[in-house]
Amino acid sequence: MRKGILGLTAAAAALSLGLTACGGDSGGTEAAPSGAASSSEAAKPGKIGVILPDSKSSPRWETADHKYLEEAFKTAGVAYDIQNAQNDKTAFQTIADQMITNGATVLLIVNLDSGTGKAVIDKAKAQGVPVIDYDRLTLGGGASYYVSFDNVKVGQLQGEGLVKCLTDKKVEKPIVAELNGSPTDNNATQFKEGYDGVLKPKYDAGEYQKGPDQSVPDWDPVKAGTIFEQMLTSESKIGGVLAANDNLGNAAITVLKKQKLNGKVPVTGQDAGVQGLQNILVGDQCMTVYKAVKKEADAAAELAVALAKGEKPTVSGTTKDTQTGQDVPAVLLDPLSVTFDNVKDVVADGFVTKEELCKGEYADKCTEAGIQ
Repeated sequence: MRKGILGLTAAAAALSLGLTACGGDSGGTEAAPSGAASSSEAAKPGKIGVILPDSKSSPRWETADHKYLEEAFKTAGVAYDIQNAQNDKTAFQTIADQMITNGATVLLIVNLDSGTGKAVIDKAKAQGVPVIDYDRLTLGGGASYYVSFDNVKVGQLQGEGLVKCLTDKKVEKPIVAELNGSPTDNNATQFKEGYDGVLKPKYDAGEYQKGPDQSVPDWDPVKAGTIFEQMLTSESKIGGVLAANDNLGNAAITVLKKQKLNGKVPVTGQDAGVQGLQNILVGDQCMTVYKAVKKEADAAAELAVALAKGEKPTVSGTTKDTQTGQDVPAVLLDPLSVTFDNVKDVVADGFVTKEELCKGEYADKCTEAGIQ
């Protein structure tokens, strides 16, 4: 297998346990070791429960994270149960309860908000079940580990990307609108910290003018469209849009198209999904941020498998829980800025395929971008 641009590797070596997949509860995916019990039964790894947040905020949760986590667990030969809470806080806690009842010895969660995440972590701790915060840190939760990307760096790349796009277009004193992620997502807070760190000096120096600045509840692209339409109505001369992910960026682009401003007003993004990359190929979006989800999933799976074996793995990094002031053991990965010039690298890494990206009107642009 060819290594991608970030040098992805397998999460764990394969164990000698066969797997038989079967349907999990609530639309989840569950697998368990097959075959008769042996004298080493007690030494087998425990079961790993994974709760993903939704399918709306980003397509990545089902198209990438679910797939890569499942592959890693199968390779390691451990029993697992992967379910999606579909943005339902009650369902999130119910799924966690069911997983623990059904024998999960490790939980890996992407919280819907810190309150919901903390309730699950508290209950798991009481049952002796360690929890890994995956992608989003649960503030005040006290998870055993945190696996994510350097989210402040993600925001910095977005801010720097927007600055470059505005510079390339020779836009003078642009009014910049900020379309932030969900106010309940600590990642969104960190993204904003990153891009505000780049943009604030521009505002302070009078090089840019700070425009509308609003968060989008639940990362909902429909709400984002409504919010941005209101932004553009109140400030018709918006010259740049710092959108915190591709879905929010696409919502802004849809509104800009109605005013024939798409491609004229630079828009940022994040996630490097098919839609975001297609928007970049045709010039409606100026950049996105690629987070190699396979690398994140492999790192989280490796920790989860070790915990399921009763081990206490060590990691080199930490992240500060701003609510408790405590350091959480962490694996923080590096993101990558993506523009038209390196869209091909995301395809080469296997995150999206040429077939899904280069359909119809995008075929010629893919050729121009050097996508093989």
